[in-house]
Amino acid sequence: MHPVSRSLLSSFLLPLLLSFAGFAAAATPEELIRPIQDQWAEIKYSKPEKQQADLYHALAQQAHKIVEANPASAEALTWEGIVVSSEAGARGGLGALSLAKEAKLRFEEALKINDKALAGSAYTSLATLYAQVPGWPVGFGNKDKAEELFKKSLAINPTGIDANFFYGEYLLGRDRHAEARTHLETALKAAPRPGRELADSGRRQEIQALLAKLNK
Repeated sequence: MHPVSRSLLSSFLLPLLLSFAGFAAAATPEELIRPIQDQWAEIKYSKPEKQQADLYHALAQQAHKIVEANPASAEALTWEGIVVSSEAGARGGLGALSLAKEAKLRFEEALKINDKALAGSAYTSLATLYAQVPGWPVGFGNKDKAEELFKKSLAINPTGIDANFFYGEYLLGRDRHAEARTHLETALKAAPRPGRELADSGRRQEIQALLAKLNK
């Protein structure tokens, strides 16, 4: 390349690259994870179930790149864990256990950094894993540990839609119907989350389905 051309190219690209670097550095945790949140909601609530596992897998790779670029972000780690655990749920069976273990590690890393990030979402997600994964000797599932973690999540975010929904689902599975109803009704009344309309709408449908079971 001609020296002048190289100089012109450098003078054009360097400010551009620096501006992108500056944007990345200035991005808030919420801005970093918003594309992952949006795509996750699209997969969960708008895509056919048979396609979801592969879509979650691709999204997990995107989430991991964000974590690699932001290793101290509890928010990014939490969302990588959420996507990986969603893939585990979509695949099902014992083959999903390795994914559940991977998600567990992400949540634990996030909690070490900032357990209050995303209003305690890592506690909620880790509790759900402990509640749903088979227990020893097959897996790490532990109902008592799940309850302990749910309570930590609710201590941080007592009116949150996800914390109350997942705890309500857990309580329903334990035949603690009165407690389950209380938390599911609290979840249904949760304030809308700006920019997360699809996730909120889909979650409310799930809450109403569980309340319908209680009303039978």
